Amino acid sequence: MSATRTQPGQDVAAPASELTKYIRVRSRPDARFVEFDFAINDPGLFVELVLPRDAFETFCATNQVVAMTREQTEAIDAELDKWRYGEETLMSRNRDQAQ
Repeated sequence: MSATRTQPGQDVAAPASELTKYIRVRSRPDARFVEFDFAINDPGLFVELVLPRDAFETFCATNQVVAMTREQTEAIDAELDKWRYGEETLMSRNRDQAQ
């Protein structure tokens, strides 16, 4: 579904119920609590959540989530690594100034 326009150049976002909701489980399969990333519409913009396994299953069913693809998780990890270890970041400039 495309966004509707109320004025030229002004998009109206689709309702959350129409957007894809993504998860990426980070905990072990046998863990008591499920640690996972949750994103709406953009897998790269996520929050980290922790829920008991039963609550996680309910959460997934209620939100009709889909698992992030391997390509999505690799792109996210690469972006996180770039900011964590990259040379052209605020952290690298701070590190260089401290030396």
